[in-house]
Amino acid sequence: MADAFAMKSGGKFASEIHHSRSSSSEQHGEKSVNRDEQEMARLGKRQELRRNFGFMSMLGFSCTLMITWEGLLTVFVYGLTDGGPAGLVYGYLFCWVGYFTVVASLAEMVSMAPTAGGQYHWTFLFAPKSCRNFLSFITGWQSVLSWQACLASAAYLGGTIIQGLLVLNYPSYDFQRWHGTLLLYSVIFLAMLFNTYLAKQLPKVEGAVLIVHIVGFFGVLITLVYLAPHGTANDVFVQYLANGGYDKGTSFFVGLITTVFAFIGADGAIHMSEEIKNASTVVPQSLVASIALNGTMGFAMLIAILFCIGNIDNALSSATGFPFIEIFKQAVNSNGGATALTSIVLSLMIFATIAVLAAASRMTWAFARDNGLPGSRFISQVEPRTKLPLYSVALSVLITLLLGLINIGSSAAFNAVASLVVSGYLGSYTIPIILILHKKIYNPSSIHYGPWTLGRGFGIFCNAFGLLWIAIVMTFSFFPSVRTDLTLETMNWSCLLWGGTMIIGVVSYFGYLRGRYNGPIVETDIIEQVVHGV
Repeated sequence: MADAFAMKSGGKFASEIHHSRSSSSEQHGEKSVNRDEQEMARLGKRQELRRNFGFMSMLGFSCTLMITWEGLLTVFVYGLTDGGPAGLVYGYLFCWVGYFTVVASLAEMVSMAPTAGGQYHWTFLFAPKSCRNFLSFITGWQSVLSWQACLASAAYLGGTIIQGLLVLNYPSYDFQRWHGTLLLYSVIFLAMLFNTYLAKQLPKVEGAVLIVHIVGFFGVLITLVYLAPHGTANDVFVQYLANGGYDKGTSFFVGLITTVFAFIGADGAIHMSEEIKNASTVVPQSLVASIALNGTMGFAMLIAILFCIGNIDNALSSATGFPFIEIFKQAVNSNGGATALTSIVLSLMIFATIAVLAAASRMTWAFARDNGLPGSRFISQVEPRTKLPLYSVALSVLITLLLGLINIGSSAAFNAVASLVVSGYLGSYTIPIILILHKKIYNPSSIHYGPWTLGRGFGIFCNAFGLLWIAIVMTFSFFPSVRTDLTLETMNWSCLLWGGTMIIGVVSYFGYLRGRYNGPIVETDIIEQVVHGV
């Protein structure tokens, strides 16, 4: 279908056709459609979802999905083992710069082709004809898996933070894993409510949550800085720890995974592209702005928490399961104050789950629309009245419910599944960035950029540095945080799980989907609209 589209359009396949900025309908003057519909038509897609997001609502969506400063509070303590305070500070800066170059690369590509499929669609457009179907499928497969794992992880964090507050305020409470699973279910059902019955209000909600995200940041930051005892600059910027059994250099890189988590989900806006007005401009702007804003707040919060960490042994041994709750308690010297501060983090974690469900369901829907999943015909349906992909929303919720059951048997097993988040996300970014970099170097004239571009020189730098950064982070994300005395629970299973899912993907493609998945499907009626302007 894609080849037929290229032939009918009177030009070559790939960027010349799909990314052309001229409008056939304008040339013929027979029918005018808005810019977003024109861009969808050039990509061979029909507008099925309702566009109701603008820049501010999408900025709120992106920032609250990543929850950088909030996420750092939940995981920063693990970086103290490998790297210590100084390792966290400089590792954060390295990850912030690395993620910025990756997101900038993605932003440039989404400006060329703003579709919900994102990475796998671009891979198909830029890859050689001989392997574009396979590379596109593997990219989409990784993206779907990572988003589903991220959704389960976000709901799990929300549920277990609630448990932490119960432990803090009710010493007689008996912490049970199945309680956490039930609380996980409550969080995911609330997210489903906002993605179905309240979906029309989601843009307004995301704009409001952006305000909470910023105001809450200052509320927590000022409280910590003003009330908590402070360490010295030497404690924060010089003190380096390597307690995981690695040498100092290796320990630094192993500890990077802590700060990488703070930027997970940075591509969320891409998968909402078909619901955003003026997507080819708004999506890249919101991507870059969210990395800049969240990165700044995250760095400030990291510095504050390292200065105000207090008794680290008490924090690490906190019965709540979250050291940051104990740090809040030490700072304000009351359970009530700690509960209030934690409630800010908890509420934003829940709203992050709402945004993750939206992005995960759109990514799943887009891949199913192009026959990338079993049961694609069912999963890709859009409810005609609400213009929502309700079946993909339901599937995403069901997957989280099933993954939540793993936590009842073993939280370590659940965390192992959740570890797919980093490798899956970064793996899905890698292939399209490699392909666009290759084109920029060897065939730059074949690229027709969108309205948002990095420029050739800076673009090549971002692509190359981003790929180097991904290679470093992915490699060390497979290392266990503690090298000595490994057990089944302390072992890092992400390499095995990521490799296993990739094998399943390859086997599925060659065994079942090879003749069914042929890249992004071009709809014939859209071909006629582009070619004939009708």
